[in-house]
Amino acid sequence: MENNISWTKIPLPDDVLRLKIGGYFDDAVRMIDHMIGGFLPECMRKRLELEKEIIRMLGEEEYPFTQEEALNMMKEAFIDFQEDELDKLIEVSGVNWIYIKGKRHFHKLFYDNIVKTRTDYRERLKTSEVEDFNIKRQKLLNDNVTYMKEHGGRTAKMTIRASVKIKKEYEHVGKKVRVYIPIPQKCRQISDIRLLESSPEITVIAPEDALQRTVYFETELKPKQEFFIKYSYINHVNYIEPDPTIAEIDHPDFYMGEQAPHIVFTPFMKELIAEIKGAETNPLIVARKIYDFITTKVMYSFVCEYAALDNISEYAAKNMKGDCGVQAILFITLCRLAGIPARWQSGLYATEMYTGCHDWAEFYIEPYGWLYVDTSFGGSAYRSGQIERWNYYFANLDIYRMVANSEMQSEFMPPKVYFRADPIDNQRGEVEYEDGGLHFSQFDSFMKTVEIEEM
Repeated sequence: MENNISWTKIPLPDDVLRLKIGGYFDDAVRMIDHMIGGFLPECMRKRLELEKEIIRMLGEEEYPFTQEEALNMMKEAFIDFQEDELDKLIEVSGVNWIYIKGKRHFHKLFYDNIVKTRTDYRERLKTSEVEDFNIKRQKLLNDNVTYMKEHGGRTAKMTIRASVKIKKEYEHVGKKVRVYIPIPQKCRQISDIRLLESSPEITVIAPEDALQRTVYFETELKPKQEFFIKYSYINHVNYIEPDPTIAEIDHPDFYMGEQAPHIVFTPFMKELIAEIKGAETNPLIVARKIYDFITTKVMYSFVCEYAALDNISEYAAKNMKGDCGVQAILFITLCRLAGIPARWQSGLYATEMYTGCHDWAEFYIEPYGWLYVDTSFGGSAYRSGQIERWNYYFANLDIYRMVANSEMQSEFMPPKVYFRADPIDNQRGEVEYEDGGLHFSQFDSFMKTVEIEEM
């Protein structure tokens, strides 16, 4: 199964789409198999083969909670939660749900999303642990802004342990298994990358300039086997306050094109950038207008696996919500439409209190060159009233990053045989046997920041 997700630009047949929207996934797969068995244009055949993989990612593993179960979870978590409040959250697109066999099911992270993005609900939690963590996280980020402005930059040696372990019910002991785990790539903020420990023996380490860099294991699976790596690297970022008065209109002609299916210059996106940009021609001011639009108007929201979204940038724009990667792709798309080079970065947000997947972007302005932008962290700062930090994440990053990827939809080394659990990004790892690949629900990924040493 090829990992070319660009075929999602081909529209699904109406009957298949109706079954998918209603959540009749088994019926949709049977209809697809029937269609593939007859004559089809080759592009539609590839689209339908891809859709079978996408449908496998949906269903009750991705959307496990019925409306009754979701309501009970909310009543248990929040003080005086009323039934009509869940209906209101649905009405304002505050929760992610789909139909499964005609009945509403809620995303596995719907509760986490409410706690993360809704201060009014976070204040009603029956436990204060989440709010205590949020306060500590905000202080860490605010302290970083203060440090960067005082010192003009920051350097740290980061040590991280990452692992993958197949869940017991999907263990095929004695069978050959192929496992990929992300590792830092060499880029303008990352250097001196060192692999400190690993188990089992590594088969292949992708070169440091790989667009999506991984460590690759190939072995016969043992019971309860953990695949892990421990690595260190130096992370250095400079602080910059870009000045629109010296920004130049001319720039190199790169990172300006479409990248189907998620960076596509659709009529809607063209209208949107025209509305955001107006008559402005200064590229730095235009980039800031795009940043302001996303960080103040597009709500943070967890989404389903990216492979299940047909066009991520348009999804973000028409639904006015999305997680870090969705917002980053929207920023990249709008910048490119405005004639501003923009590109992807992703990996981990890594602190000693929390380490997890994260995506952001870069945009190019002369005479500065590449500048960082983090729309989701910027949006979080804006919603929290932290205006200094909101301004900071336009052109700057914090020190707490591990960069594994400088491009989306790039092939691994060696290439994965079966459809990836995430064909767009590379953060949690990938697993496959000789007869098929595993989804994220079938294996566990763990990341821990072992040490951050200021330099």
